[in-house]
Amino acid sequence: MTTLHRPTGLAAAFSRSVFRGEDVCAAAGLPVHGAGPHPHFDDAIWDFTGVIGLPRYLARHARILSFTEILNPQWRELAKEFIFARLAPDHRAVRELAHAYRTPVQIATVHGRLTVLTGWLNWLTEQGVDDLGEVSQQHCAAYLELRKKVRDKHGVVIRDSSPGYRMDVVAVIQELGYYKELFSADGYVSGFRPWGRRTAYSVAGMVRRTGNTTPPLSNDVFQPLVAAALYVVEVLAPHVMELQQQLQEMVPNRPGRNNRERPDWRVEVAQAIDRHIQEADPFDVALDHVVVERLADGWDPDDPLLRVNLISLAHETGRRAFHYTWLPTLRGRLEKAVREVGLSKRWGRTAALVERADGRGSVPWTLPMNTTEARLQLSRARTACLIALAALTGMRKSELAELTRDCRLPPEQLGEGRVRYRLKGKVIKGRKLGGEHDQWVAIKQAYDTADVAASLADPVKNAGHLFKSLSFFTPYEWFLTWVNGPEGRRLGLAPIPEVPVSLRMLRRTLAVEMAHRPGGLLAAKIHLKHISVVTTEGYADRPGGAQSVLMAEFGQEEREHKMRVALDAFHDYQNGIRPAGPGASDLLDFFAFVDEQLDSPGAPNIKRSDQEVTNLLAKRAKALHLGPANYCWFLDPSKALCLKLAGTHARGATEPLIGMCDSARCPQATHHAGHRPVWAASAESKKVFIATIGRAQRTEKARLGTELARDERVLAEIDALSGTGV
Repeated sequence: MTTLHRPTGLAAAFSRSVFRGEDVCAAAGLPVHGAGPHPHFDDAIWDFTGVIGLPRYLARHARILSFTEILNPQWRELAKEFIFARLAPDHRAVRELAHAYRTPVQIATVHGRLTVLTGWLNWLTEQGVDDLGEVSQQHCAAYLELRKKVRDKHGVVIRDSSPGYRMDVVAVIQELGYYKELFSADGYVSGFRPWGRRTAYSVAGMVRRTGNTTPPLSNDVFQPLVAAALYVVEVLAPHVMELQQQLQEMVPNRPGRNNRERPDWRVEVAQAIDRHIQEADPFDVALDHVVVERLADGWDPDDPLLRVNLISLAHETGRRAFHYTWLPTLRGRLEKAVREVGLSKRWGRTAALVERADGRGSVPWTLPMNTTEARLQLSRARTACLIALAALTGMRKSELAELTRDCRLPPEQLGEGRVRYRLKGKVIKGRKLGGEHDQWVAIKQAYDTADVAASLADPVKNAGHLFKSLSFFTPYEWFLTWVNGPEGRRLGLAPIPEVPVSLRMLRRTLAVEMAHRPGGLLAAKIHLKHISVVTTEGYADRPGGAQSVLMAEFGQEEREHKMRVALDAFHDYQNGIRPAGPGASDLLDFFAFVDEQLDSPGAPNIKRSDQEVTNLLAKRAKALHLGPANYCWFLDPSKALCLKLAGTHARGATEPLIGMCDSARCPQATHHAGHRPVWAASAESKKVFIATIGRAQRTEKARLGTELARDERVLAEIDALSGTGV
C-alpha cells in the first residue's frame, strides 16, 4: 500500500468542517445571477442553476447536486467536503493537501463524481460498513466487480459497463484517500490507498486510443438521412412554419396575456363550441391512446364525445388543459354541436401540394392532423434542422446548442458568383466558463437551415437560441420512424437503415467524406438523391478558430486515405495488376524501386510489414491527388498539364487544378481499375449524344467522336493492364 503523508499545516482531522458557512460559488469563482440561488456548504442541495456561463447542453438536473440520497448522514458531510475541494482547489484548506488536485473541475464533472460517490457510499452502508476506516481492498474490488455489469431496476444484467465508467468508479474510490486529512469526521485508515500505486486507468482496463475512434456513418445511412433532413428543411419547412403560426394563435399564456381578467371557463368554452356551429367547423379528433384511456376509465363506447379532442377545444379558449369536471356542464351543448358539425382532424385539411422527394409527382405536404400530430410536425422539422446543421457544418453538440436566432452573419461577397456564408456562436469544449465567441464558415444549405431553425424556434422556451435542448436520441428515433413509415413513403423519402446515429458520428462522417472524395477540399461532395451539395467550398477555416479543429481532423483522415490508396496501388503492382495512363511508366519505376528496397539483404526469414512499405511510399502518397477519373501524382509542377493550360493564372501553384485535368495526356496521371466505371459511363453518354446529332452538326459530331475515341482508348488500356475487360 502507498502511504499518504499528512500535511503539516492541518490537524489530524477537523472536528468541524472548515467549509462551514462558505458560499460555494464564491469559493469556486463561479459568477451567479443576482436573483439566482447561492448554494452554501451547509445546504443539503447545491443549486447551480443561477451560475452564469454554464453550457446550454447541460441539463437542469445536472446543475443541481443533491447529497440527500447518501444514506449515512455522516458521509453526506464528507461528500460535500470532497465536492467542495474539487470545485475550489485554491481554498486555503485544500492548498495544503499534498495529494489534492490543483485544477478546478466543472459542474458537470462534480455531478458525475457525486453520482458515483453516492453509489459507493450507499453500497458500503448496505454491507454494514459505517466507518471508512473499515474499508479494505476487498471492499473496493468487490464493488468494482459489481459495477462491471449494467443492470436494470430489477437487478438483471443488461450488458457490460464501459471502461470509462469503470475508471470513474475506481477514480472516486481512490480520490477519497487524497482528501483524508480534510474530512471532519471520517476517512480511510492511514496509509491505505485502494489498488496501491495502480492508476484508475489501468485498473479499469482502459485501452489507449490511437486516432479518432468515433465511427463514421456508412453511405447507405448518411445519404438518405441527410437527404430526408434537407427535404424537410427545403420543401416542407415553409408549410410547417405556416402551421406553427396557426398553432401559436391558440397557445395559452403568451407574453402580455392577463388571465385574471378573462371570462369564466363556462363562457369561453361555450363560445368556442358555438363558433364551431356558426362556421360549420368540425371538432378535432382525439389520439387513439386517449380514446383507449377513456374506455379504460369507464367511458361508454357509444359516447358521442369519446373521440372529441377536448384539449384542443380548451386551447381554442387560450387554456392549457380541459378539466373533466367541466364535462357535465358542457355535455349537452357539446353533444348537440358534434351531431351538427361532426369530427375531423383539424390541421392540414387543405394541404398544399409539394414535389415528392423521388420526383414521382406531387402530393399534399401532409395528411390531416389533430393538434398533437401537428405539434409533432414542428418537432420533426426542428430535428431535421439539427441533423442538417450537424451534417453540413461539423459542429459539436455543445456548439450547436449555443447557436442563437441571430447567428447568421451577413453574406460576404468574394467576387463574381462567390459568396461566403458565416455563422456566429460559441466554443465550449476546452474553454473557460462561458465559452468563447467564434465563427464558422458554412455552405449556403447550412446557412439557410439556420434561418429555418430560427423561424421554428420558440422565442420564449428557447431563450433566443435555435434549439431548446440538444437531446438527440429520442427526437432522432421519432424522425427515423416517420421517414421509414407511411408518411415517409408517401413523400417519396428513401428509407434509412435502423442503426445507431449520433451528432458526433455526423461530424466524423463529414470529415471522412471530405477526405475521401476525389479532389479533396474544393471538390468534396455529399451526394444526395436529387441534391448535390458542395460541402467544403466554404470551409476555409478562420485561423485559430474552432473550425480549424474539424479541418485538422479532415486533413489527418485525408493523409491516411491517400496512404491507403498508394498502398493498394503498390499491392496491385505486386499482384501483377498494372496502372494505365501517361504516368504509369514513372509510377511502375517507383514501385520497382520500392520492391527492390524491400528485397534488400537483411535478417533472414523476416517478412516485410506494411509499415516499411508505408515509409517508402510516404513521399509519393503525399503528392497524390484523387481525381474522379484518375490519380494525379503531383511531383513536378512543371510537368502538370493543367497548370500549363492555365498559363499565368497558375504561376506558383503548389497543387493541381483537378477541374482542368486531362488525364489522358498528363504525364503525371494514372488510371486504375477503380476508374473504369467513370470512363465507361463517359463513353456511353457520348455514344448517345452522337446518335442524336443531326447531319448538319458535323463539327460537334467530329469533336465528340474524338473524345469517344479517347475514352475507348483509356478503357482498353485499363482492361489490358488490370484485367477488367468484359
